[in-house]
Amino acid sequence: MRAFVTGGSGFIGGVLVRRLVEDGVRVTALARSESSAEKVRALGAEPFVGDLNPIGNMAEGAAGCDVAYHAAAFVEQWGPWREFQSATVEGTANALKACGAGGVKRFVHVGTEAALVDGNALVDADETWPLKPDSRAFYPRSKARAEQAVVAANGAGGMETVVVRPRFVWGPGDTTLLPGIVDLIRDGKFAWVGGGGNLTSTSHVDNVVEGLVVAAQKGRGGEAYFVTDGDPLPFREMITALAATAGVEPGSRNVPAGIAKPAAALAERLWRTLRLRGEPPITRLAVWNSALECTVDDSKAREELGYRPVISREDGLAALSSSR
Repeated sequence: MRAFVTGGSGFIGGVLVRRLVEDGVRVTALARSESSAEKVRALGAEPFVGDLNPIGNMAEGAAGCDVAYHAAAFVEQWGPWREFQSATVEGTANALKACGAGGVKRFVHVGTEAALVDGNALVDADETWPLKPDSRAFYPRSKARAEQAVVAANGAGGMETVVVRPRFVWGPGDTTLLPGIVDLIRDGKFAWVGGGGNLTSTSHVDNVVEGLVVAAQKGRGGEAYFVTDGDPLPFREMITALAATAGVEPGSRNVPAGIAKPAAALAERLWRTLRLRGEPPITRLAVWNSALECTVDDSKAREELGYRPVISREDGLAALSSSR
């Protein structure tokens, strides 16, 4: 079995590469730089130095592989649309074309619940809920458009495409979520939005990778699947538990959601109109992620793929604590 992986030096991609290698799969991982190549080489994969563009170069890396896992994307809460468009939307389209040209038969895309987000709560959302390709936040917009391209490409040239959507990915190797929380707390900038009592689903990175692997084996072409750790919990409880694994405590500072939402919209408008440098002090996506319920139903993955979490939330948190 041979697999081609994009984003293999990243958080989810790195754990995926390690799992595939442990399973006896021969992995070729796209690497944009020598440092990325070293990371995937250390995980047991064969690096293929290239980028999501040009297509021909990537097709050479994917040639002869049975399955491709596309984990590369521009994962930021803020930035110019051209960055999201280039890396996430066009990058996904290029990966699809390259893998098709390389003869890949299964293409598994790392999606996200964010593709459904545009300022409204997600309450027990399932795969029938509509994507938001015109979301006011660029990250959800880009991931929705990328997923549309993946689904539309199903069957083209004999390649089947499948989407796996985790929510709130966490675990060892995280370079974004927990480090960002810790920095805010240590800088005295952390605050709950609306109290933090809203429910959230979560997805430990090992469970995300399990979902990707079983989707490659059993997923129906053109379909999406949510994967989670199981029952949701209050956002405040999860953030507090995560912060504790890093030895910090979020505190009780709170900003009412009724103030945070218009403040985020105004800040974004000012930053874009005046072309200010850096990131606004508060963004729409940060408020949505913090203050709105976001619970998703993974029963489709459980029923069709036989998906089950391979690690519990409690065990995952304990492992993070012990690794300090």
